[in-house]
Amino acid sequence: MKIKCSQCGTEYKFIYQKGIPLPPNFPFCSKRCKSIDLGKWLNEEYRISTPITDDEDFTNIEQKVHSDIEDDSLAKLLENQTDDQ
Repeated sequence: MKIKCSQCGTEYKFIYQKGIPLPPNFPFCSKRCKSIDLGKWLNEEYRISTPITDDEDFTNIEQKVHSDIEDDSLAKLLENQTDDQ
């Protein structure tokens, strides 16, 4: 199967076999193209443009984890305050 490098557009041959790791530079044709892509992420030329959601948009699991963390933090804070008195 021929794959096109997502950085430079060069076509290269790619053979996937179950159980064998992907090539070290996949999906790029070379280490150079992989490094260029990483540099663009680090220089913030690429961004994930999904806005941060509010609490009301969390799924049930996220809400549970979020509330557990807050409850635990609040409990520790209250514990520390009673210990100090």
